[in-house]
Amino acid sequence: MDPFEGPGLRGKRTRIIGLYTQPPDGATVICADELGPVIPRTFPPAPGWSPDGHRIKAELDYSRGPEKTWVYGGLRVRDGQQITMAASSRNSVFYQQFLQLVEDANPTGEIWIVTDNLSSHNSLSTQTWLEDHPRIRHAFIPVGACWLNLQEGWWRIFRKTALAGPSFANPDDITQATALATQQLNARARPWVWGRPAPPTRQLRRRYVYIQ
Repeated sequence: MDPFEGPGLRGKRTRIIGLYTQPPDGATVICADELGPVIPRTFPPAPGWSPDGHRIKAELDYSRGPEKTWVYGGLRVRDGQQITMAASSRNSVFYQQFLQLVEDANPTGEIWIVTDNLSSHNSLSTQTWLEDHPRIRHAFIPVGACWLNLQEGWWRIFRKTALAGPSFANPDDITQATALATQQLNARARPWVWGRPAPPTRQLRRRYVYIQ
């Protein structure tokens, strides 16, 4: 039996934490997830002032059009290096392309992918693709336990670096922002360690003895 297998929520949680704290010898642990959709939006300038002296508000158009973009991300736990890929959809074809990028970046040893049980992650097409790539193995997190996926924490940093503030005119702008932010974050990457750090040692105050 697989040492990281286990039934139910508790068993799956133990399996994921075991991959973080005691990964198999020679194995690489990757936390994977999809972010999006990120939608290109342009805001026309405000029309100006009304005849009675009031500021006219610009109309805000928002829709999920055909140009929405998904960002695939894979965090290598041991050193914090990230692999990202922008795609026009979230399906089995693009997921397999992302897995190929992960495999190319980690040419030796087993590759454990920690991710959610999305349909494209476990589809018949993906399972067939995995038969030709036996080094890649999945560890699916339980439903409602996204906090077990360290990639969620990296997304928070990525949003502030790449997506906060700018307005993207087209998917190419999103792809460029994704690549630039990934390069900047990888330049200062650090290993991701599961669990809270140990509390600092408290220094005892100096004791005084009063002599009458």
